[in-house]
Amino acid sequence: MTAPLTLNLLRALFVTFCTCVGLMLGESELGQLLSGGALGAIFGLSVVLVDRLLKGISLRVFSSATFGLLIGFIFARLLLASNLLRNASEDVQWIASLVTYCSCSYFGMMLAIQSNRDEFALMIPYVRFRRATVQESPLLVDSNVIIDGQLNEICATGFLSASLVIPRFVLEELQRLADSADPLKRERGRGALDRLQEMQRNPALSVTIHETSSGADQGSVDTRLAKLAKLLDARLLTNDANLCSIARLEGVTALNLNDLSRALRPVLFPGQTVQVTLLKEGREPHQAVGYLADGTMIVVNQGRPSLGRTVPVILSSALQTSAGRLFFAELK
Repeated sequence: MTAPLTLNLLRALFVTFCTCVGLMLGESELGQLLSGGALGAIFGLSVVLVDRLLKGISLRVFSSATFGLLIGFIFARLLLASNLLRNASEDVQWIASLVTYCSCSYFGMMLAIQSNRDEFALMIPYVRFRRATVQESPLLVDSNVIIDGQLNEICATGFLSASLVIPRFVLEELQRLADSADPLKRERGRGALDRLQEMQRNPALSVTIHETSSGADQGSVDTRLAKLAKLLDARLLTNDANLCSIARLEGVTALNLNDLSRALRPVLFPGQTVQVTLLKEGREPHQAVGYLADGTMIVVNQGRPSLGRTVPVILSSALQTSAGRLFFAELK
């Protein structure tokens, strides 16, 4: 049973329970029984409506609001204990007390919700919350990263968190690929599912399937990934530049493996000597083209006779293109 279906069942049971309680509180007459049942049903539906309005509020926000409410209540008690309104009438004292309690509680909740855990040490001396490190925050994984097959090896290096979260709709997307009529897509989907099972068996990794609804009214997969990462306070791991842009607009920390690959490329500069294998002909009759291990293209002048060989070349200049840096070199 999926999580949304379970929640709806619990809500229906709660409304039914409230209706039964209303019927029990009614008198034996039919009209009063119906009135009691209607009042019980209205009460239950009101509570369910408040529950729906609280969707997206995390336990951290609720606990912070509760703590702020307590601080505001204590501050209001201190203000009213000063007896500044002791000469006022009872109605004025009651109204002033109500306004003081409501205002202090409101400000206490808002300040607590907008504060981080380190700032609580200012209100609770000698008590400090341990800062959650980047390594401890979970990683919400995109389907493209699973399909590429490098996730297990990257996590084994220890640079990323070992707590991985796979949304249910991402798992369903991989299942559709595995059942596709296209042999290439089917092979990619099955390979991704096999790698997920391998990671689940790895004791060093924590792979969790997050149960989410898959309704079409919730937007595209990229939008749902960004919203879920924001809801879980998790980082998003992907190699899709568009998804990274959407996530960062939502205020989510996105880790792009392509950005990591570009950052790890060796720094090359004109005058440096490198070894390159010349694989194909260049645009000019005398040019040959080779690639470094990271995919950097190098165009070698007078390199046509050395096609198919690994030769030392001296970098002469560089050109920045949309696909990356392009180097021109001369045979050494």
